[in-house]
Amino acid sequence: MSILLIALPDIFRGIDIDPLAASNISYLLWLIMGYLVVTAVLVVSFGRIGDMYGRTRMYNLGFAVFTFFSILLAVTWLQGDAGALWLIIMRVLQGIGGALLLANSTAILTDAFPTHQRGLALGINSIAAIAGSFIGLVIGGVLAPISWHLVFVVSVPIGVFGTVWAYFKLKEAGERHAARIDWWGNITFAVGLVAVLMGITYGIQPYGGHVMGWTSPMVLGLLIGGIVVLGIFAVIETKVAEPMFHLSLFRIRAFTAGNIASLLAALGRGGLQFILIIWLQGIWLPQHGYDYESTPLWAGIYMVPLTIGFLVAGPISGVLSDRHGARAYATIGMVGAAVSFLLLKFLPVDFAYWGFAIILAVNGLSMGLFSSPNRAAIMNSVPPRQRGAAAGMTSTFQNAATVLSIGIFFSMLILGLSSSLPQALRGGLLAHGVPADAAQRISELPPVSTLFASLLGYNPMQTLLGPQILAQVGPAQAQYLTGRSFFPSLISGPFGDGLTFALVFAAACCVVAAFASLLRGGKYAYQEPAAVGATGDVVDGAPVAQAAVTAPERTPAAVGASSDGYGNGAGNGTAVSGRVLQGRVLGPDATPTPAVLTLVDRAGRQAGRALSDDDGHFRLEPPTPGDFLVIATPQGSDGSVAPRATQVSVSTVPVDLDLVLDRRAAGRS
Repeated sequence: MSILLIALPDIFRGIDIDPLAASNISYLLWLIMGYLVVTAVLVVSFGRIGDMYGRTRMYNLGFAVFTFFSILLAVTWLQGDAGALWLIIMRVLQGIGGALLLANSTAILTDAFPTHQRGLALGINSIAAIAGSFIGLVIGGVLAPISWHLVFVVSVPIGVFGTVWAYFKLKEAGERHAARIDWWGNITFAVGLVAVLMGITYGIQPYGGHVMGWTSPMVLGLLIGGIVVLGIFAVIETKVAEPMFHLSLFRIRAFTAGNIASLLAALGRGGLQFILIIWLQGIWLPQHGYDYESTPLWAGIYMVPLTIGFLVAGPISGVLSDRHGARAYATIGMVGAAVSFLLLKFLPVDFAYWGFAIILAVNGLSMGLFSSPNRAAIMNSVPPRQRGAAAGMTSTFQNAATVLSIGIFFSMLILGLSSSLPQALRGGLLAHGVPADAAQRISELPPVSTLFASLLGYNPMQTLLGPQILAQVGPAQAQYLTGRSFFPSLISGPFGDGLTFALVFAAACCVVAAFASLLRGGKYAYQEPAAVGATGDVVDGAPVAQAAVTAPERTPAAVGASSDGYGNGAGNGTAVSGRVLQGRVLGPDATPTPAVLTLVDRAGRQAGRALSDDDGHFRLEPPTPGDFLVIATPQGSDGSVAPRATQVSVSTVPVDLDLVLDRRAAGRS
């Protein structure tokens, strides 16, 4: 994506498309957002297919598909509208390969590394992604002026190498679970999400006499209809035997809180890259003497502090979260990101670079501090057999939030531009000798066109004025009007108005994300037992005694213990110490399930028992710190629901633990 953003000016010039024409705005939007829409829609389905047929197989296929369509993008020979449509279609199809890669890469890493190393592994993975993004900015800036085709050619040898290497080196380490494809779930999810994301994309474009299209019947129909279809998807997933995505995962606090935080973080930062490119390419760099043709390369170079901050914080936060849990690091990261957005708000549009660089570094450090621990916590919280679908849902939240973020950020900037740009543009042109009718015509240019001109690092004055008007105003005025200072100076004030709204919104998203991250609970990792059953079954290779799975008798509550009548059971009493295990027990259909909770120490002795209440809540108080096995045995079932066992480590702080029971495998009784 980054290499494409930097190369857009040369691509549009290469296929002879005028980015200022109202009819061409949709080309620019779909070239940017088409890939994001496809990956957001398909990652959950491809993650589920990876769970069923093998994640490395799907990952290898993703490399091959991505590479094939990179070749077709590189050999584009069409011009004008046909060329733009070809590029958009090929980018959409390339997004299928990207979705296969995104859906399975995180799950493959989670399969390959134990719980105490996943934060580091995902941190290193984040480094690779961010480093690739920065390298794309620089390479795009270098290659695009030579030939825009090279922007796509450069990914071909990398894709070929990745395809071959992955085929021979990657081995399947995860579980496969044969299942039928949930066609209705896949269809409704795709249709609903595509409709919503298309509505956002078209909402940015002018409609009738409005500067944006949010009041368009088509946009409203897409948004409302898409939300309704997504609601139907949620209902379908609760009814089918083998759903595309197990909605019961959202009953796991660590999974839900992590994804909410991830969505809000993406919503806050998704439009940041576009804002920075507009700020640098369209305003700051030309004002500081850089030719428009060179601004894409220098924009990438000037954003290096953002990348460096992320590269430093990503692996370090991953290692620390492996030891201490994700909550503190992810929360601090989001608070730091909110602060950095507010600091950007107080910078003047014509800033001193050292202040800008420091703020970018703080933002990169904060996002790195959040990203690796949050991803590791999400993946640690889900059963191994559902990692592909879980990783896909996380990617869907991020990509959909990025598209929404672009829509929101652009809308705020367009509102800022529309309130003051027409008057400023008309007055500036009249002051330099442009005839009144021409100045009025140019001032009525849709603000979104001015915004995209800035995004492309493009000076529109020469095109808008034309040779006849430039000849009328004289050589000196013509040189100033088409130079590096007139247009950037003209839009800097209106741009600053819209920028303020966008940055405040981004900071607010990060604050809410910090709050969601704070509510994720303590360090938690799902542990899959070797097998769990009733009396005589085996848990992690050791037999489970009869006493460990029978219901406790009701006895008076101990003094100072919880008030449910079991000493350490569910209730609202006050714990006698910080050594508390608490959470919920849910059945296969994600409803609260009555169960006996048995706590077993490392010597195999029972260390505590409790019953879950009607809402599935339970509470256990281990006698000492250490490692324990928690066994949840369903009560009153017909034998179709299997017990669940999970290994936990207890210290002096409460541990939150949600247990989701599964149906008993065929052949077990």
